[in-house]
Amino acid sequence: MTRNVARFLLAAIAGTILVGIYTTYRIWDQGNRDEARPADAIVVLGAAQYNGTPSPLFRARLDHAIALYHEGIAPFLVVTGGKGREGDITTEAETAMAYAIAHDVPASAILVEDRGRNTLESLRAVGAMLLERQLHAAVFVSDRSHMLRVLRMARDQGIDAYGSPTTTSPTESSFSEQAKDTIHEIGGLALYFLTGTGL
Repeated sequence: MTRNVARFLLAAIAGTILVGIYTTYRIWDQGNRDEARPADAIVVLGAAQYNGTPSPLFRARLDHAIALYHEGIAPFLVVTGGKGREGDITTEAETAMAYAIAHDVPASAILVEDRGRNTLESLRAVGAMLLERQLHAAVFVSDRSHMLRVLRMARDQGIDAYGSPTTTSPTESSFSEQAKDTIHEIGGLALYFLTGTGL
């Protein structure tokens, strides 16, 4: 009996390790792909902002999304994200819109999702927004480690989704930052697949 329990535990541990290794591979395989192509919209995922000033991580995402817009990838730029912290006076989306306008994106080309408190909430709202406007294909911009989860959630909303990760994010600054983000994403994917909820 004890031997059978030990074998079961060892098999479970080995299985968990293998799943973790495979998921890590999938996260970085997707993160290393730039699938930018003509689409109906470019969607940039929100991140921290400080009273209307995007954090370095958010700015890296915005700069990449704005560059894609100016390349003519899509006629619309969708900015996302609600208030991230108690006491915030503006939303991530409002900060992103102001930043994009300051970088020559016309206000008429910007669609705003400003309620989402996490990736899944934002993507559900974006899916409804695109469907309402009969827009089907979108290029998503976020950090490399985030792309696999973003694209899976977006496709589950019925969006024809492609990833174009920024390569200038502060998350690229060190191996420890990359490892931390990878662990976060493994947890986020597990939570989504097991419970249908998001981080």
